[in-house]
Amino acid sequence: MRHIHVLLLAGVLLLIGAPAADAADNGSWSVFPATARAGQRPYFYLSADPGATLHDKVTVTNKTDRPQSFRLYAADAYNTARDGGFAVRTRDEKQSSVGAWARTGRDRVTVEPHGSVTVPVTIAVPENAEPGDHPGALVALDERIDPADAGAVAVGIQKAVGARIYLRVNGPTMPALSVDDIRVEHTQPLVPGTGKSRAVISYTLHNRGNVTLSPKVALKAEGLFGRTLLARDLKKIPSELLPRQQVRLTEQWAGAPQLEWGEIRLTASARETRESATASYFALPWLVAGILLVIVGGGTGMWVRARRGRTRTA
Repeated sequence: MRHIHVLLLAGVLLLIGAPAADAADNGSWSVFPATARAGQRPYFYLSADPGATLHDKVTVTNKTDRPQSFRLYAADAYNTARDGGFAVRTRDEKQSSVGAWARTGRDRVTVEPHGSVTVPVTIAVPENAEPGDHPGALVALDERIDPADAGAVAVGIQKAVGARIYLRVNGPTMPALSVDDIRVEHTQPLVPGTGKSRAVISYTLHNRGNVTLSPKVALKAEGLFGRTLLARDLKKIPSELLPRQQVRLTEQWAGAPQLEWGEIRLTASARETRESATASYFALPWLVAGILLVIVGGGTGMWVRARRGRTRTA
């Protein structure tokens, strides 16, 4: 079971989560769509036409031996810049999608030990709502700051659990994925063959469409004459890339060639979309570069002196 943590640091609330197949739960309380059986629907999977109003219910369960009070609110979702994880806006941030459209019947609830409270939820989709996916969450926030988690620099911890909302507004869908701004940073020993070299490949993965994508990214590096230096499917990518979201990702290339000139190609694909981008790759050991610089500099100096001598003779 997965849960969502909230870190309160200098007045900033950060809500982070990860994909899960069960109700949102942190061991002390859980949040899930109300059904005849708890956990039957781990998240809200909804669809509606523009202008429609949806009615549902959310259940908050207290798993501890003491009463707990929670603040309930809806929030828009986004991908974190750090790793592309699923996160939602804080209650004080501006909501523009499902976080602005959803309302709970009560803003605050108190749940008795080992008890549950079910609250109505209304989602009013605007007439001008953009077709496509509008992800978010219904969050149950414990507004207390746990003193046991507070540090010497007055950092407190607030905890929250959010049941995800996957709302699809009916209309044309446009899957679109791109790879942008590929960069290669190469590190290698001073003397060729005396140590290991590596390269760090960074790039931006951008969902330009209006539906959530589960992307795959393939990396291929080619050297001179089309030789394949590296070919792999990348693993450190978001499992869900939300609409209009982009994340900056990196890939380590251990044992990268120390003397090579070629091209790196990244190909991103998801349902009904595929896009590739390339960047040049040039590796030259520092010692070799220094020797070449000396040779070129010496040759240039000799050519300048010879030209000056011919000029004086003339």
